[in-house]
Amino acid sequence: MKLKIAVPSKGRISDPAVKILEKAGLGLKDSTNRKLFSQTYNEDIDVMFARAADIPEFVDEGICDMGITGYDLIEENDVDVEILLDLQFGATKLVLASPDDSPIISKEDLKDGMTIATEFPNLTRKYLEENNLDIKIVKLTGSTEIAPFIGIADAITDLTSTGTTLNMNHLKIVDTILESSIKLIANKDSYENKKNLVEAVSTSIQGVLEAGRKKLVMMNVAKKDLCEVQKVMPAMSGPTVSEVLSSEETVAVQAVVGEDEVFELVNKLRNAGARDILVVPIERIIQ
Repeated sequence: MKLKIAVPSKGRISDPAVKILEKAGLGLKDSTNRKLFSQTYNEDIDVMFARAADIPEFVDEGICDMGITGYDLIEENDVDVEILLDLQFGATKLVLASPDDSPIISKEDLKDGMTIATEFPNLTRKYLEENNLDIKIVKLTGSTEIAPFIGIADAITDLTSTGTTLNMNHLKIVDTILESSIKLIANKDSYENKKNLVEAVSTSIQGVLEAGRKKLVMMNVAKKDLCEVQKVMPAMSGPTVSEVLSSEETVAVQAVVGEDEVFELVNKLRNAGARDILVVPIERIIQ
């Protein structure tokens, strides 16, 4: 029984999506040409390249079993899919913005009869309905920032990660409509009928995400210093200790620690008597 994963064919999330699959052990056999389909090194799993905006519907309709796409696109398409993981990249937000010199400085300044331009008409409409506003929506497919300056709209809703592009185009953020990041999703039928494969993919990717924040620290320690070294080791479930064939009584100690702890930890370990300290990246952590 084959499993098909939809991945963005281009854009800012395409390469990170492919890389996370590769780190999860699902390397693509044809990653250079980016054809419509590519086999992976697992004979039961294929990848399909598609527009990120189309992936939510493809997964919802069962054209693909799983997909990688933005939460904003999932919500915009109003699909019924299983959200398995936040992949912890591609953070962005859909905002309401108006020109710097516009009197619209909060959502309370929006008035019935105004016009908003956007690439996200459904999310914008929902936002307006929640705020009891009767405002016209103009759907654009690009260059949304220019709309207020050519008389198309009074304000826009658009995606931004830092706000820099909006500032460069003399727009100010008025309100945040939705916060988004990249998600791993599954078709609900596939989640039940291909559960083993879906969970295998999800677990492997979760392992990659966990490993990205961890390092393996290895060292040699004289037995007389072992107690002091163990006191400073913030291991996940306690350090692993094994004998070392040496002329003096020595043990090898290793533990998985948080990446943000490594800098201070190395000095503490040296002061506690550890030597030959190695800090090694981890590919995956499966718990």
